[in-house]
Amino acid sequence: MGNEPQQPLTESIFYILLALHTPNHGYGIIKEVETLTNGRVIMGAGTLYGAIKTLLKKKWIRLYADTNDSRNKKEYVITPLGKEIFSAEVNRLEELVANAKKKEKEHEEV
Repeated sequence: MGNEPQQPLTESIFYILLALHTPNHGYGIIKEVETLTNGRVIMGAGTLYGAIKTLLKKKWIRLYADTNDSRNKKEYVITPLGKEIFSAEVNRLEELVANAKKKEKEHEEV
């Protein structure tokens, strides 16, 4: 991944990468993110396709399948680099939560 520090992922990017651990198309990603977040995150097509373009350029995802039919459905999947980035973000978030719980516990004991 290199030695450059990893910036925190936006919530949208996090959920797109999560949804693409298995091949999925745009509408499927939107629906999966909505389901995973119990409707809290509703992604618009503009947000999704802008993010997909960025993720393709960064090589965090790749085109998995292109139906080339009248619906022109393209499926995408996370790449090994994308999985590495995603895993680093999960670790960062786990550290945040662990530190928050630790501090909360310390304050309860005071």
